[in-house]
Amino acid sequence: MKDRGGPVRRTRPVSGGGTLRIIGGRHRGRRLHFAPLPGLRPTPDRVRETLFNWLAPVIEGARCLDLFAGSGVLGLEALSRGAATVVFVDAAPRAVAAIAGHLETLGATEGRALRADALAFLRGPAEAFDVVFLDPPFGQGLLAPCLRLLAGAGWLAPGARVYVEAERDLGEVALPPGWHWHREKVAGQVAYRLALATDGHAADG
Repeated sequence: MKDRGGPVRRTRPVSGGGTLRIIGGRHRGRRLHFAPLPGLRPTPDRVRETLFNWLAPVIEGARCLDLFAGSGVLGLEALSRGAATVVFVDAAPRAVAAIAGHLETLGATEGRALRADALAFLRGPAEAFDVVFLDPPFGQGLLAPCLRLLAGAGWLAPGARVYVEAERDLGEVALPPGWHWHREKVAGQVAYRLALATDGHAADG
């Protein structure tokens, strides 16, 4: 795994792609550019609105991990709404560079953008998070191994929330022992759910 130890800085403007809008918090209404990468699909506004309504009791002051960060929209929304820290992880250099640029533009020193493979990152040294955003590329079988690794000792604080976004036709997503689905909805071809890890499993694996 490369570049796990420090943030990636943007060195040149990113061209192409599209725009995203932060919909709540101190940066509400800000529009930011994201890199044009294959399969990149920022979480839609209405899904984010529902998600952050679910997270409203816990997001302020939370330590967050945005895996497969892509456009970075979930982690950026979390920072806007008062998260204490967000670590953004993505394997695509252009995505990480764009996120680093957004953090600089917003003056969001609480965010770190790291270039790394998500599974390799989760096999490395753990730090405890209160909220994890897990939105991997569709059709690549990444959810199950990510959930297993997150359930390992050290990654989740007691009572942590794990957001899972996946294709609707994937079917049932198996959770690690001791976890349960706290909320779930469907929007178009996407199913999105919020899992709650029990204190014992969040701490002990």
